[in-house]
Formats: sequence, C-alpha cells, structure tokens
Amino acid sequence: MSAESAGKGRLHFIQALRIGALSIAILGIVFIANNILIFWFGWPGPNTLFAHLGWFGLETLSKPLAGGAVAFGWVQVALYILPVTVIAYFVVNSAAPSLEADSERMTALAAYIIRAAFWAVLFIGVTDAAISFLRVENLLTGVVGAELAKDLGRSVFRGSYVHYPLILVAMVVAIFARSLGFTWLALLIVIAELLIVILRFIYSYEQTFLGDLVRFWYAGLFLFASAYTLIQEGHVRVDILFTSFSERGKAWSNVIGTMLFGIPVCWIILTRGLWTKTSSINAPLLSFEVTQSGFGMYVKYLMAGFLLVYALSMLIQFCGYFLGNAGVLLKDGDAPAAGPSGQHSQ
Repeated sequence: MSAESAGKGRLHFIQALRIGALSIAILGIVFIANNILIFWFGWPGPNTLFAHLGWFGLETLSKPLAGGAVAFGWVQVALYILPVTVIAYFVVNSAAPSLEADSERMTALAAYIIRAAFWAVLFIGVTDAAISFLRVENLLTGVVGAELAKDLGRSVFRGSYVHYPLILVAMVVAIFARSLGFTWLALLIVIAELLIVILRFIYSYEQTFLGDLVRFWYAGLFLFASAYTLIQEGHVRVDILFTSFSERGKAWSNVIGTMLFGIPVCWIILTRGLWTKTSSINAPLLSFEVTQSGFGMYVKYLMAGFLLVYALSMLIQFCGYFLGNAGVLLKDGDAPAAGPSGQHSQ
C-alpha cells in the first residue's frame, strides 16, 4: 500500500469517527425535541408515520393520519436525517479534521447544558420556595391577589407560567455566566439544611417546602455535576488494572468503555424514559406531578426531568470523551492520553 493510499485511508477513518460521534450526540438532542413535539404538541412522530404508510412491518393504524399530520411526521423524519447530513458534509469538507477540536466543542456544549440546568434549579428553587412559604402562611393572596393565588396553587399553572419561563431565563444567563457554580449550590444546600435545623429546634417551625427545597437542590447537584465530573476526570474508577496501563492503554480502555457502557447507558435512559406517554420521565413531566404533602414545593415533576438533563449531558460528553481518546490512539508514538475535553492529562 502506498503512503498516499494509507494517508487517505487514515483520513477517511478519522472522518468516520467524527461523523459517528457527532451524529450520536446530535441525534440525542433530536430525539428529545421529537419527544416534545409528539407529547406536548400532538405531532405523530416517525413511528406513527411509518405505521400509517405500512413500512417496516409496523401494524397499520386503525385511524389513518390526516394530511397535516402526515406532513408533520415527515418533518420529524427530516429532523433526524438533516443534522446527520449536515455533519457529514461539514466533516468531509473541513480543511483540517481534528478529533481534539470536536471533543472540545462537545465539552463546551455539555458544559452549557449543565450551566443552564444549574441556574434553572437555583432560580426555580428560590422562587417556588418563596411562593410555597407565602401560601402556607396565608400571605399569598395579599401579595398577588385572590385569583392569581388560586392559580399558583395549581401545578400546571405554576409550572407553565413560573418554572418554564425561569428555565428560559437560566438558558440565557448560562450563555454569559461561564462558571458552573456547583460549589455555590452545595453551599446553598448546607445553608438550607442549617435553616431547617434552626427553625425546627429553636423556633419549632417546620414546613414541607423546606425539605423539598433541599431534595430539589441536592438532586440537581448530584445529577448535573456528573458530566462536569467526567470532564475533570473525577469519577471513581475500578482502577486495579487501569493505573498500570500505559497512556495508550488508558486511551483504549476509555474508548472501549465509552462505546460499550457510557453511550449505551445514556441512550437506554433516554429511550426508556421518553418512549411512551407513561414512561418514567414523560409521565411526571406531562402531568406536572407534585408531592401529596399539600403545601410543599411544586417541583417533583422537574426532578424527573433531571434524568433527562443527566442523560443528554453525559451522552454529549461521552461522545467528546471518545473522540479525545481516539485522537490519542491515532497519534504516532506513546502520546499522553487526552481527557474528555481533548486536553492532555498531566
């Protein structure tokens, strides 16, 4: 084989790796977007469209789709095809293909998602706890009026007109606030726990929403920090063998582990949690599920959504992790292994 043929083969292999990893990550985002279109807006989805057309051996629908629904279904199919096509075009026509650069881009995207999630739980936690406090102390009517106070007692209203707008605000703030802020969230959890102890044992004051706030923030801290911890190589490994590997051996271990365990687990969470209206993530989000305590916080449904943020951020970061370590294996010599962000570990 000539050097030129070997060089082309290597280039095509690198391009295939980039297209595969980037496509897996973007398809995770598309899968969630299609889930929203199906269960929030009533679009049919690709499966229903294919069943309507009698494709792939799917059972024919008892009630065929109308013309508009068929068009929506094709749009959803295009949502899967178009991004992969664009990625393939970009990768094939990019001047200097770089696995490390793609890894860094994916790390930046995962970091943005968890930054936005951090600000969302901070804003929602403070706001919902304040509403719950005013409500339990019968002060809410005097502050916002009887009609709005009644509406705020319904989880659907509070979620739609308080929580979701705060999530949008958090997404904007995350663009400009580059710090992830998990240290501050941990500090707020400690302060909230301390406040519960002081109010309970000194002032004999105990309300459900205080415990809800701690659980809400703690769940966010645990799940949202997972992708960040992966970036920082902070996850605990069973490293009896791993520590004795060479740098390339560690890169092989990371690549294989990501393909066999990391990425599949994230997709299992997404598909099992979002496949039907009654799935473990969809059901609480669609019903705005709350606890049965009456005057607690109305955030239980959002805690189911934490799994969605966890799976998506970890999926994107695992794809970046794969590319960063694959880049090490494709380099000549025994180069230092790349971390998830594509930077060489020290």
